[in-house]
Amino acid sequence: MIKEYLKLARSFNSFLTGISPVMGAIVMGDFNLNHLLILFFIGFFGHTYGFVLNDICDYKIDKKNKELSDRPLISGTISIKKAWTFTFFSLFVALILAVYYSYLTDKYFPLLILLFSAGLITVYDTISKKWPLMDIFNSLAVFMFILYGATTVTGNISDISKLAWLVCLLGAIQVFFMQLIPGGLKDIENDYKTGAKTVAVKLGVRVTKSDILKIPLSYKILSYGIQIFNISLVFLPFFYFIFINRETLHYIIWALLGLVSILMFFVSHKFLNMKYFERGKMRKILGVHFFINFSLVPIMLMALNPWTILIVFLPPIGFVSSNLVLHRTFLQPKTM
Repeated sequence: MIKEYLKLARSFNSFLTGISPVMGAIVMGDFNLNHLLILFFIGFFGHTYGFVLNDICDYKIDKKNKELSDRPLISGTISIKKAWTFTFFSLFVALILAVYYSYLTDKYFPLLILLFSAGLITVYDTISKKWPLMDIFNSLAVFMFILYGATTVTGNISDISKLAWLVCLLGAIQVFFMQLIPGGLKDIENDYKTGAKTVAVKLGVRVTKSDILKIPLSYKILSYGIQIFNISLVFLPFFYFIFINRETLHYIIWALLGLVSILMFFVSHKFLNMKYFERGKMRKILGVHFFINFSLVPIMLMALNPWTILIVFLPPIGFVSSNLVLHRTFLQPKTM
């Protein structure tokens, strides 16, 4: 039964969300491992709250999709009533940890930021399939989640650095892209049939009766445009307002960022030019893109502390470990 609850919590990408407040604290100079561990668990349980609530809200739509039969609510291994209990329990734990952390640091303002983030993700879960571009609420929730981590160091917003604001923005853009493009594609068959008003559906992405995937040029332009903007922002600190010194490490960072950027466009090209709708294959590509996309910010932050590169490896480790234990696969979480 524990496995079923981990499936419901979408544990395969919980490390990504869990690291959000950690990134906010790190960019403000907090490298205390005890602090970062508490922030990670706040992020982990916040992640669980959001994804379980999302499954509850989308239950009627998801149960029509045979490829989602491994999700606990669809398979019936966990009831809706128990899911409600689990999601509120996760929110409660996250808030208790946050209150405890505020008590340790004597900084209580960050709690307001955290509550705002929880409110945004709640709004997203309840209306995401009803109107286009509702992914903005999810992105803003992540923005506030990273900001929460930053304010646990400063205690206020006025002392947040330019770099921290940039990291918040980058996190939001990355989530916005993942929800709008890869996320929209993997769900397109079911979303179109059920009348979900997503951007992918509105821009004309379709799956024909012979499973041919049709992706219009406008959708591809949107995809590449968001990624170009994202990469431009990642390089911005080195040329404008933060990292103005030219050190050997900076050239290494530029080389890594360039390599990751090329890989990101290559993977994007793969899923934007798939001829047939194959959800299993798309899950693999989406999993790879998750981590390529995420690695940009930790690599950029090596300019503050070279050890931040280690953060790049945490989400892939969590992703693969979760898949092996829960689904017996490496890159295909069946609940995605």
